[in-house]
Amino acid sequence: MTTTSTRYDIIIIGSGAGGGTLARRLAPSGKRILVLERGDYVPREKDNWSPRAVNVDGKYATREVWHDGDGQPLHPHTNYNVGGNTRFYGAALFRLRREDFGELRHHGGISPAWPIRYEDLAPYYSEAERLYHVHGARGEDPTEPPTDAPFPYPAISHEPRIQQLSDDFARQGLRPFHTPLGIMRDERSPHASRCIRCETCDGYPCLVNAKADAQVCGIDPALEHANVTLRTGAFVRRLETDAAGRRVCRAIVELDGVRESLTADVFVVAGGAINSAALLLRSASASHPDGLANASGVVGRHYMGHINSVLMALSRCPNPTVFQKTLSVNDFYFGSPEWPHPMGHISFVGKLDGESLKAGAPRLAPGWTLDLMAKHSLDFWLTSEDLPDPDNRVTLDASGGIVLRYTSNNEEGHRRLIATLKELLHKQRACAVHGHECHQGLFARNLFVGQRIPLAGVAHQVGTIRFGHDPRTSALNVDCRAHDVDNLYVVDGSFFVSSGAVNPALTIMANALRVADHLLDRLGRPQESRRDPQPHSVPA
Repeated sequence: MTTTSTRYDIIIIGSGAGGGTLARRLAPSGKRILVLERGDYVPREKDNWSPRAVNVDGKYATREVWHDGDGQPLHPHTNYNVGGNTRFYGAALFRLRREDFGELRHHGGISPAWPIRYEDLAPYYSEAERLYHVHGARGEDPTEPPTDAPFPYPAISHEPRIQQLSDDFARQGLRPFHTPLGIMRDERSPHASRCIRCETCDGYPCLVNAKADAQVCGIDPALEHANVTLRTGAFVRRLETDAAGRRVCRAIVELDGVRESLTADVFVVAGGAINSAALLLRSASASHPDGLANASGVVGRHYMGHINSVLMALSRCPNPTVFQKTLSVNDFYFGSPEWPHPMGHISFVGKLDGESLKAGAPRLAPGWTLDLMAKHSLDFWLTSEDLPDPDNRVTLDASGGIVLRYTSNNEEGHRRLIATLKELLHKQRACAVHGHECHQGLFARNLFVGQRIPLAGVAHQVGTIRFGHDPRTSALNVDCRAHDVDNLYVVDGSFFVSSGAVNPALTIMANALRVADHLLDRLGRPQESRRDPQPHSVPA
């Protein structure tokens, strides 16, 4: 059964970092805005904070099955819900480095230049940092891009074990810095702070809504405007164009088994780099035989997701840290005196526990149990840039299911980053944490447990609908409007032409704000509707 509903000015498909941010910015315009989300709200329940429910049972993850390039089943580590994957992210909100916007030579090849400069995005980065409550300290990060805007909130403090590690790194000549974090934490008044600095932040939905995610900071405040509507459980099957193929005229949407045809003046796709590419490919027609907006042939290609590893460094010294994700190191982002090529970024994951380790089942060092490992580990997250390869791509199988083909590249820098971190830890000095003495030789060489994040780990997905000036080599123009279709935009991570080596979330948010300005100009809204820079009215 198909029904036709009210016509909207703008339909936004997806409610994550791109779609949720765009909805928030456009909401004061008075335009009729519909946000379509295939999932529902993450239920607020005790299991939000359960390592077993979240990490072992995967209670909130999709049960959808994709396939890899060999036809093997792929169970993606992703979530369909209001706020998208930001409901589960670690809220590390980095700007891409200024150099990331230009051409960079890596050991494994060339990272191409973007069609915009860092300076074009800089004011929107500042606005996104305000909107998403980012805590940090300017001037600490040696690779920090230039900005006149301070962080909106002060850096989140280190707990003693992490502070000791930061001091050790500094004594070795490094410039460790406080990770920019989007959380609603007020350390001056902890009794009034929404964030309680718990151990279930990174990878978990926040039960008290104290993580600055796209539901809390995007969709919820957008829905305070009567002109904005959210429909959950809405899977967009395809987009259909007019006879000429130059404008999208309707979205075919499945809601509770009922197929609806929804119309709008402007359509914005923000389902994530993989699902957005799949939607455009599913929307093939006589006017667009290779997929909607795909005259260039690049839709689905150049998929990137970073080279990511978790490295557990097991120490004789216990690590009683609760909120671990406060420290980062970028000294090797662009290389080192010994290695003239980019290596990447070092930071932390949320503190691991024995229950969560069961999901990954790391190889045990002799004499160590999972619980003991968790109590004595420092849990590092290492990110290196993967390069755009047209053969790393999203396609569809015969039944319309997602196929993700990916061959890793540019790996030597990542291997060197891991080796460099291990060497730094071997050089740590003696320390005392909570009365426990730790001595020289704190980390033995056989007590590092590493795990590469597999293909199913798609949290950093970017690059499948790249933007650019040339319609022969890009699907979108610099405003993230499709070259081939006048009223179709994309505002998730699909538009990236390179991945950098930091979490893409803040760049997606900033770009959504940039595209919102373009849309407001296109739609002719009053000037007062063009900026909404203040955070939602919740404590920091």
